[in-house]
Amino acid sequence: MTSWAPQPAALQEILQTIHESTETANAAVQRTITHKLNNFTRAPDYVAYLAYILSAMPQEEDRIRTIAGYLLKNNARLILRASPEVLAFAKSAVLAAFNDPSIMIRNAAAQDIVAFLGILEPRNWPECLQQLVHMLDSPNGDQQEAAFNVLERACEDYPRKLDVEINGTWPLEYMIPKFIVLSEHPNAKMRAHAIACLSYFVPIGCQSLFAHIDTFIACLFKRASDEDSAVRKHVCQALVLLLASRPEKLMPEMANVAEYMLYSTKDKHENVALEACEFWLTFAEDPDLAPYLHPLLAKVAPVLLDCMVYSEDDLLWLQGDDEDAAVPDKDTDIKPRHYGGKSHGFEREANGDDGAQKRVGAYGEELDEGDDDDYDDLDDEDFADEMSTEWNLRKCAAAALDVLAVRFGADLLNVLLEPLKTKLWSDDWLQRESGILALGAMAEGCIDAIEPHLPTLVPYLINTLNDPKPLVRSITCWTLGRYASWCTQPISQEHKNNFFVPTLEGLLRMVLDNNKRVQEAGCSAFATLEEDAGPELAPYLEPVLRNLVFAFDKYQHKNMLILYDAVGTLADAVGSALQNPTYVEILMPPLLKRWSKLKDDDDDLIPLLECLASVTIAIGPAFLPYAGPIFERCHTIVHNSLLQYQAYQQNPEMDEPDRSFLVVALDLLSGLTQGLGMALERHITASQPNLLELLNVCLKHPHAAVRQSGYALVGDMAMNCFPLLRPHVPALMQELIAQLDPEPKVEFISACNNAAWAVGEIALRYGRDDAEFQQWVHPLISRLIPILLHPKAPRSLHENAAVSIGRIGLMHPTLVAPLLPEFAQAWCQALYEIRDNEEKDSAFRGLCTLVQTNPAGITKSLLWFCNAIVRWSAPSQELNNMFQQLLNGFKQHDAVGWAAQVATFPPVIQERLATRYGV
Repeated sequence: MTSWAPQPAALQEILQTIHESTETANAAVQRTITHKLNNFTRAPDYVAYLAYILSAMPQEEDRIRTIAGYLLKNNARLILRASPEVLAFAKSAVLAAFNDPSIMIRNAAAQDIVAFLGILEPRNWPECLQQLVHMLDSPNGDQQEAAFNVLERACEDYPRKLDVEINGTWPLEYMIPKFIVLSEHPNAKMRAHAIACLSYFVPIGCQSLFAHIDTFIACLFKRASDEDSAVRKHVCQALVLLLASRPEKLMPEMANVAEYMLYSTKDKHENVALEACEFWLTFAEDPDLAPYLHPLLAKVAPVLLDCMVYSEDDLLWLQGDDEDAAVPDKDTDIKPRHYGGKSHGFEREANGDDGAQKRVGAYGEELDEGDDDDYDDLDDEDFADEMSTEWNLRKCAAAALDVLAVRFGADLLNVLLEPLKTKLWSDDWLQRESGILALGAMAEGCIDAIEPHLPTLVPYLINTLNDPKPLVRSITCWTLGRYASWCTQPISQEHKNNFFVPTLEGLLRMVLDNNKRVQEAGCSAFATLEEDAGPELAPYLEPVLRNLVFAFDKYQHKNMLILYDAVGTLADAVGSALQNPTYVEILMPPLLKRWSKLKDDDDDLIPLLECLASVTIAIGPAFLPYAGPIFERCHTIVHNSLLQYQAYQQNPEMDEPDRSFLVVALDLLSGLTQGLGMALERHITASQPNLLELLNVCLKHPHAAVRQSGYALVGDMAMNCFPLLRPHVPALMQELIAQLDPEPKVEFISACNNAAWAVGEIALRYGRDDAEFQQWVHPLISRLIPILLHPKAPRSLHENAAVSIGRIGLMHPTLVAPLLPEFAQAWCQALYEIRDNEEKDSAFRGLCTLVQTNPAGITKSLLWFCNAIVRWSAPSQELNNMFQQLLNGFKQHDAVGWAAQVATFPPVIQERLATRYGV
């Protein structure tokens, strides 16, 4: 044995604490015990004591030794800083415990070995790997299986760490042929482990496996009809992984593989069917494989459709028929929400990828891709029951159908039209429900092909909202949400009366349903309808608001969070239409009632503040009577959050405070600023400590989300109450400049975006050639140009940097114009696709001013400049005049040269220049 030995007193103290942990359920006592156990981790040999209790104290109960084993697994990283003696003891002890007579001890030791081997890496503990592989030949079946169980978890968790050279040999060169042989073991568990271990090396491109790839595939085909469902599951999983990384190996056999996978997708064991269904999802997601998948559509799509029917297990779990609106939610029903703060971005022409909020579909897929700023923004609440259970066959099939629809559009609909009709008009509610789910899943990809059928289907769906089964009503809400953009199209008054208004009324009824799952689905779908309808909702605001406000009294905890989202989305959608005093009087009392009930540290305050930020911007000046207490509370939350964070920095033993309260309070202050502007003066002036001093601290905060919202508030104050911001700009500018980074870490992108936008707003407000601002022109421009020119900077950052360069150039042309040749082409490339708006207009007026100041600076970028000019739909009169003046100037300066250069432009640019500007 090694030289480490336990000290009796320390051993007794740790043992005593473990015993105490099993003797009481009292929360306060458990907290004390947890604190003691955490303190033990400071002892350099704590892991050795736990390993000793696990392996060398048979006189203790198995359950006590097992707890020591689990504590060892949870603290396994401590071995990285253990002394050589402690490390040697812990390693030998867990290997000894792995051979203990007790199954409980062996299982605990197995978890410790998996953890140790992952942390130390097999190359630093080769004897462990050797022992495990050696045990695969043991005459003792239990030992064989236990060793294989550990190896399977290691192969799953860290295959790359096993694919290494150790002492001149590659262990996998021996292990993989061994696993292939063991795939024919008489014991089904051994066969399953063997196939599983082999499959985990496929995605990492393991050469030791690919040297035997044909043998491996032959072994999969041999096991495909295995009587054991776990073996068949792993065969399906291996084929999915091969399809994803080595499809060329399956293509020659694709007819057979497809038949097998179709057969397996209908397997009575759902774990097999789910793995087989993943095959179709993987197949559909790879555009290069589309030609191979297309001929299989007629067989695959109907099978997927049948997989979308609720199973009996689903129905038992869902208990979907209750009128449970009055039943309070359990805490476990509420998923944690992550609030990511607001980020400044632009809408682009045609492609519209403007960072819209993600909504989750009926099968847990994110349906809209967010912009690069949305990395931190997890969706609000997931749709109905669908995400509250684990990933299952129904969801996988629906996700596969969604991707197939995007890939094959009308061809998929042609295959499914008849089976879909049969389901939608079936007498069996389970069949109807699955048909409605399929219809929603296909919405994005098949919209053009389905559109001619929508005048029939939408009324069918609206009518189905009356179905007695809550699960049918809830999925119908989701599917209506998927077709909301069609329902809300302003095609004609008849379209509005036949489709938009009935969908609006139907979903509002579901918002007030007596089943919580239906409420949730109705509220989420209604929020989607709000986004799509936008200002079209304005004439219906009174009934909409009355319904939503009624829900405030009806909803339990979980759905209340979704209701806040629906109210905030409504405010974003209708904007200033909400300023009508009648609407303000309907909406504000219930919001303030909720507001007054919640304490400053209540998690529910976060979505309410988020909702109020949208409401304040929409209601604008009419919000003033409510502004005082809301401003003061936000100020208090910001101040207290900063104090808590300061205390945490001074004492890292404390739990880190939740930054979400700080972020969302800053965003509500932004909302107040946008809605009320200078009317906030008395509140800001009276704040103690002054809000702008606190804001300066926020801009230095280590968390990017806090800085992101801080810069948003700076920009909003510049726009809406600049006289209050101006005295503090010198103090803030240092942080603003420091945040401008050409290649920010992904989590800093949104903060950098907001800082880049804010400096442009500040420059505009200072005005032309302002003496104070001049000192910052060079430091800002020398940061913004590298961002604009950086090939890896996100598109949103290019755009914000370009706009601010333009705006600073508009105000300080003589300082910026000499640099024009450096950035002119990249500037035009960054902004030509953005939709026309005031920000873009002021930025282009800036560029034109720079070109007037330094005409030679645009010479090499003339094509891009002219392209950006003709991309405008409706420039302001002032900007249009500047375009005309510059283009005339180019032509007059050198008519022949100009004509020669324009002749090289694409025809569409030549034509627009001639039509609009006569050049």
